[in-house]
Amino acid sequence: MSNDGPLGEFGPLSLHVPEPAVRHGGEPDFSNVNIPEAGSVRRPEVDANPEDFRDLAFSIIRVLTREGEAVGPWAGMLTDEQLVEGLRHMMTLRTFDARMQIAQRQGKTSFYMQHLGEEAVSCAFRKALAPGDMNFPTYRQAGLLIADDYPMVEMMCQIYSNERDPLKGRQLPIMYSSKEHGFFSISGNLATQYIQAVGWAMASAIKNDSKIAAAWIGDGSTAESDFHASLVFASTYKAPVVLNIVNNQWAISTFQGIARGGSGTFAARGLGFGIPALRVDGNDYLAVYAVAKWAIERARRNLGPTLVEYVTYRVGAHSTSDDPSAYRPKTESDAWPLGDPVMRLKNHLILRGAWTEERHKQTEAEILDTVIAAQKEAEGHGTLHAGGKPSARDMFEGVYETMPPHLRRQRQQAGV
Repeated sequence: MSNDGPLGEFGPLSLHVPEPAVRHGGEPDFSNVNIPEAGSVRRPEVDANPEDFRDLAFSIIRVLTREGEAVGPWAGMLTDEQLVEGLRHMMTLRTFDARMQIAQRQGKTSFYMQHLGEEAVSCAFRKALAPGDMNFPTYRQAGLLIADDYPMVEMMCQIYSNERDPLKGRQLPIMYSSKEHGFFSISGNLATQYIQAVGWAMASAIKNDSKIAAAWIGDGSTAESDFHASLVFASTYKAPVVLNIVNNQWAISTFQGIARGGSGTFAARGLGFGIPALRVDGNDYLAVYAVAKWAIERARRNLGPTLVEYVTYRVGAHSTSDDPSAYRPKTESDAWPLGDPVMRLKNHLILRGAWTEERHKQTEAEILDTVIAAQKEAEGHGTLHAGGKPSARDMFEGVYETMPPHLRRQRQQAGV
């Protein structure tokens, strides 16, 4: 046996730190993204044996071709009218984002997070759910509310933390909550909502209810322990839950390879727990809806959880506190090979004769007018530095069914 000192014959140990293909200042490179042809990925039966489609955790389900045609076994599930509605939802979310981003820059709110480039994921998924199903979202699924006709004025009042804020100033801006619309309160602690979703789904099954849950997480947060604990419980008890991972390529400032590790894809993480897993083109509204419908039916039929990875791209900054030009090329979003979800659905509808360029421009103007009107109404109730605020009394309400004596004394001392 060699005895060459403390390092031995193999030399010093070292760690591998994954790096993105290109950093800021370089040329965008997505050559590592393997994109199958639209329509080429098979659609298993909902009750198929997960062992028979393990390969789908490494592919990407796509419906729309680059020319705007809908092809393959996952196509044909939505009417033109439903697709027009979906296009309007995505356009509304994009316009809402733009107005709230400006409002933050004007000092009307402290914080905002955009969905730019990811609108299809939440807007299409919402339409596949049934009333009473519950989402456990992150901060980038406002499309779940927009597509369910949640009032934009209420969303804006929450962002401004004004006197009409439905959450009474208790949450950070954009951390909405609506039981009626199946939108569980957003948590600022990443990944906690994932295990909560599995627990809610298990409770629904224990009650012999028919409602399923949808868990949402970003690629970076899959490195949290709650993500892995969720998969243990979901697989062990076959919880009626859809486990969604939105892979938008970047966490706050680290590329998705840091959290993915050596698994190849995020969807592949499900395979180790015996959970069927699919990857879908997150910028293809038709594909997102079809995969969501498939996974939701599995949950509803007591076939257990499904893990779905949405392959998309975060075009904007992580938040208004972030400058992505510091860690990725400025032109990287232009090079993203899966395109823009709004433009892709628009082109598909034009190809089908259900939409026109003129109608698109007219709809853009109508939506902008609607969003501006909602913004004016919301700002009439106050913004961050002006107008009405929630009452200090609100911090004592809605916490305990019966207020304990020490809180009653504190409220009396505060004079509220």
